[in-house]
Amino acid sequence: MSSSQHPIALRLERQVGGATKLLATVMGLPLVDGIFPALVLAGGVETLTGVLQVGLLVFGGSATVAVILAEMDGTPREQAGTVLAVGVGIVTLAAVEAAFAPTIKSVLHTATFERFAALVMLAIAAKTASSRVGEYLPRPAVIVGLGMVASFQPGGFELVTVPDYALILKATAAAGTGVAFALAVALTSPWLRGVVDIDRFRFGSAVALGVLPLSLLGLAPGNAPLAVLAVTSLLAFDPSSAEDETDETTEETAATEAMNAETSPTANRGSSDLADSQAVATDGSGGSDSDDAGYGYPGEEDDDEREPWL
Repeated sequence: MSSSQHPIALRLERQVGGATKLLATVMGLPLVDGIFPALVLAGGVETLTGVLQVGLLVFGGSATVAVILAEMDGTPREQAGTVLAVGVGIVTLAAVEAAFAPTIKSVLHTATFERFAALVMLAIAAKTASSRVGEYLPRPAVIVGLGMVASFQPGGFELVTVPDYALILKATAAAGTGVAFALAVALTSPWLRGVVDIDRFRFGSAVALGVLPLSLLGLAPGNAPLAVLAVTSLLAFDPSSAEDETDETTEETAATEAMNAETSPTANRGSSDLADSQAVATDGSGGSDSDDAGYGYPGEEDDDEREPWL
C-alpha cells in the first residue's frame, strides 16, 4: 500500500486490486482463513468484551483502517455505502459459520484447539507488525488446519440440527461491531486522514492482537486487548500533523502566487510602464539638482525669463 505500507493490505492489494475488492478481502479474510471460526470455537465471543475485541481487532483491525483511509476514494457517503455493501456479506457469512460451530466442536478436543487458535492470532499479529517476520510464518489457514488435525477426535461427533441461536447472535454481533467500526472510519475519513498516523496505529493494534490470545488462555486479563487498543488510538492521534500540512499548503500557495506574479507578462509590462513614466517625469522636470530652488521652479524676479517647461 503506497500510503500506509500495511504488510497484509499491501500483499492483498497486489493480488486483488481495487479498493472495494481489497476491503472485502481484508474484512472477509478471517472468515476464509478460519480465524473467526477458531475464535468462536475457542470461546472468544462468549462475553460482551470478547465480542467487542473480536469485532474491533479481527474485522475492523488496522488493515481495514489502512484500506479506507489510504486507498478508498469518493465522498464519505460513497465510502460508507461501499462499507455497508461489504458488511452485509461479512455478517451473513459469520452467522453461517457460527451455526456450524457446535457440530465442528463436537469432533475437536477443545483445550488443544484453543492453543492453536492462540497461535493463529499471534502469527497474524506478527504479520501485521512486520512483513519481514511474516515471510517466515505459515499462513493462518495452515495453522488452523494443523490445529484441527491435532485436536481431532471422531468418537465425539454429533450432528447438531438445532443451531445455538445465542452463539449465532454473538458471532453476528462481533462481525457487526467490525462493520460499524469500518463505517465510522469511512464517515470521518476526511478528518482522520489528517490526524491519525496509520503506521503507528498498525503497530499498536498488532500488540493488541497479540494480547488477545493471551486473554483467551487466561494469561492476561480479559479486557487487556481493549485497553491496549484504546492506548494505541490515543498514541496514533496526531492533530499537529494536520496543522503542519495546512501550514505547508499555505506556504506553497503563497510561494506559487509570488512566482506567478514575478513571471506574469502583465506585471512585467506594468513595471516597465512605471519605470518609463518615472523617467519621463525626471526628464521633464529638468533634473533634480539640489542647487535649483523650489525643486527647479524659478523665482518671482525672473518671471519674464521663464523657460517653457512651466
